[in-house]
Amino acid sequence: MSKDKTIAAEHKPGRLMNKKWYLYLTEFFAGMSVMAVELGASRLLAPYFSSSQIVWTIIIGTIMIAMALGNIYGGKSADKDPDPDRLYRRILVAAVWIAAIPFFGKFVILGISALLVVTVNTNFLIWAAFITCMVVFVYPLFLLGTVTPSLVKYTVDSLDDSGKTVGTLGAFNTIGSIIGTFIPTFISIPAVGTAATFLIFSGILLILGLAYFIANKRSPIRCGVVSALFLCCCILSNMFGFAFWEKHLVYEGESVYNYLQVKDDGDTTSLSTNVLFGVQSVYVKSGELSGMYYDYAMAAPLMTGSNSDKKDILILGMGTGTYAKQCLNYLPDVSAEGVEIDDRITDLAREYFDLPSEVKVTTYDGRAFLNVCDKKYDVIMVDAYQDITIPFQMSSVEFFRLVKSHLTDNGVMVVNMNMRSDSSDGINSWLADTISSVFDTVYTVDVNGATNRELFASDNSSMKDVLVSNSGDLSNSKLKALMSTVSAELVPYEAGNRILTDDKAPVELLGMRVIDDIIQDELVYYKQKFKDEGFKGLLE
Repeated sequence: MSKDKTIAAEHKPGRLMNKKWYLYLTEFFAGMSVMAVELGASRLLAPYFSSSQIVWTIIIGTIMIAMALGNIYGGKSADKDPDPDRLYRRILVAAVWIAAIPFFGKFVILGISALLVVTVNTNFLIWAAFITCMVVFVYPLFLLGTVTPSLVKYTVDSLDDSGKTVGTLGAFNTIGSIIGTFIPTFISIPAVGTAATFLIFSGILLILGLAYFIANKRSPIRCGVVSALFLCCCILSNMFGFAFWEKHLVYEGESVYNYLQVKDDGDTTSLSTNVLFGVQSVYVKSGELSGMYYDYAMAAPLMTGSNSDKKDILILGMGTGTYAKQCLNYLPDVSAEGVEIDDRITDLAREYFDLPSEVKVTTYDGRAFLNVCDKKYDVIMVDAYQDITIPFQMSSVEFFRLVKSHLTDNGVMVVNMNMRSDSSDGINSWLADTISSVFDTVYTVDVNGATNRELFASDNSSMKDVLVSNSGDLSNSKLKALMSTVSAELVPYEAGNRILTDDKAPVELLGMRVIDDIIQDELVYYKQKFKDEGFKGLLE
């Protein structure tokens, strides 16, 4: 017997370790679990820190660091002491850790955010997301990173078949990773949620580890302890939602695209897809104006022509339909339809926000919809921007040219820019410059009491005069007064040459600069609270 075979024989204790199919199965499910945890990480962080490319970069980067360190440690550990017990103990620890993430992860996020409130002055989201990933995800994925080099040690019988064996292990890991990518995104997260997804894949790892120790008739106490811890995590995982501090939630769930929560305080119903950054849609049950940017955006139909003319309105980023309903309720002879990529939001709009059945909503990406649509509209509202998660494909010059091609001769595009900023190099300036390169006339107006800024663009140079004229004919006194305010506060935009294109649109880095300023303004209160009362004040 060769020296390699002698070493391998000495360190293959038990029944399962003599069967390579079990080792390949371990590699397969380890690869699957790594990808599932990575996707679960994005959904765990999204409600707090957004799902932007920046956050994804942090997740991928920290996970790759963990895997690399795990590979190094696993290889050295297997060479030093090639005992499979050590590998499967690590798998059990990883399983319990991952199972604990849905419950403890939320408190870790809030704890880290609270500490950063009083210590960090810039790049709050980047630091919070990075430290959270390091604390919550690095260790279990470091442990899973030890799987491949350890299994190589146990499966290679001689140098003659090492290439074939390592290649087979790699194939099983890759196939598992592929399946672990698709199942959470299209099956488990939409069907049962992020917490259950973590538990499903941690359960798979748990079964792998328990099967090894049970088959080899060893470590019964360890098996019992980790099983009990896993059951505790299963019980605790759904005790709190993402926004467990909210008092008026009537719905909390997830779709393929978003974390979703609906809050009802009696007078209004609101939809949020991001816990820390306000609401995306609001429904005022009394039928009054919302007091938000939707009211200001109602100036767009009044800029297009006579009030007696029928107006067709298209909303890209329909949400729950607040803008469509307000236009139908307050403006004469209008029709409205929307495009919303998340069909679950449309379902919530019908269920909780009283969206009329006659308002058509197409489940599609906004730009893709325009590519296949032949109709022209009097007004196109672009409302697909949320915090720093601005879709780059809906911010480029090519996109705004496409919008213009779907407007009537005096048509108006209105864009909701929900991060007001006067920075000469912020996302708003880049968007406005890009739009100004497509349309002849561009006005902006800041929404009072909010961070939103509305932008109106048209080739009709008299759009402001048309607004003033049509506003005088309105029957609703509150809307009439508001439109008077809007027309008075409209500012002609002086264009620069900062153009976003399909090839180059760094919207998230530009947005990060703006949202960082907004966060700092919001944190002033909490920093003063901490200075005066310490951590007790923050907790209260």
